[in-house]
Amino acid sequence: MRRLTNFLKLMRPIQWVKNVFVVVPLIFSKNLFNVSLFSQSFLTFLSFCMAASSIYIVNDIADRKLDIIHPVKKTRPIASGEVSIGAGLVTSAVLLILSFLLLSLGRVPPGCWLAISTYVVVNLFYSFALKKVVLIDVFVIAVGFILRILAGGYAIDVKISSWLIMTTLFIAIFLGIAKRRSEFVQMEGSPSETARKVLADYDLSLIDQILSVSAASVIITYALYTVSERTVHAFGTEALIFTTIFVVYGIFRYLYLIHKMGLGENPTGVILADKPMIINIVFYVISLVAIIYKQELIHIILKYVSLS
Repeated sequence: MRRLTNFLKLMRPIQWVKNVFVVVPLIFSKNLFNVSLFSQSFLTFLSFCMAASSIYIVNDIADRKLDIIHPVKKTRPIASGEVSIGAGLVTSAVLLILSFLLLSLGRVPPGCWLAISTYVVVNLFYSFALKKVVLIDVFVIAVGFILRILAGGYAIDVKISSWLIMTTLFIAIFLGIAKRRSEFVQMEGSPSETARKVLADYDLSLIDQILSVSAASVIITYALYTVSERTVHAFGTEALIFTTIFVVYGIFRYLYLIHKMGLGENPTGVILADKPMIINIVFYVISLVAIIYKQELIHIILKYVSLS
């Protein structure tokens, strides 16, 4: 049981929330209720989860010397010695094989293979080199999110709006630089040898400027996406603009959690642990589905009423 727990910790299933971005093209292409495309999208999501977990393990192995002396990360299976480096590498390889096996069994289009392969290669470079380069470390994170979006688009053979890609880019930069801010603040009150080396190339003023620019960019690009000619034509309504309020609140709430609560080192944990943020996301998803799938929902309701 303990061994299973350690391997689950290695895989970091809580981080799979990030892979929801794979499903974004399915929702915005009005194919959420298409069973065939939904299955393709879901298989790609699972494949990305396996690939991401594979990379997390490699990253833990690369960072083990720093993690051992970190007050929190020292409990990770590799750093604590609960799982050997050899076992970690084998698990990483198995997960990567499983990732591509899922794509093969599901006959997912070649574009997905390319997107996930690129994600793996880029993040391997990140684990051993790029994480040490100022700004590049954050942009690599952003590339990972864009590759999730692209994989989701390839899975169902739809063209993704450039506005949606830009919004994803700025969301990823926002979350990435917020993570660096939290780490930087923690570094000021802890021994420097426990911190990321790249943090020495940042300062709080620079981080806050990037945070402000990326936060504003998320709101602007998303708002422009909702009123773009292509979006209005695709959904037959301009009502999507009203969902912007949830995006604005989400950004402001996250900024509040960063500046006032000192959070942000683990973006997934911050979002999943904050009730106002969860409620906001739920209302956003409900309003989004209600606007995009209004006709489909009406049809389902009428069908249900007629059966009653």
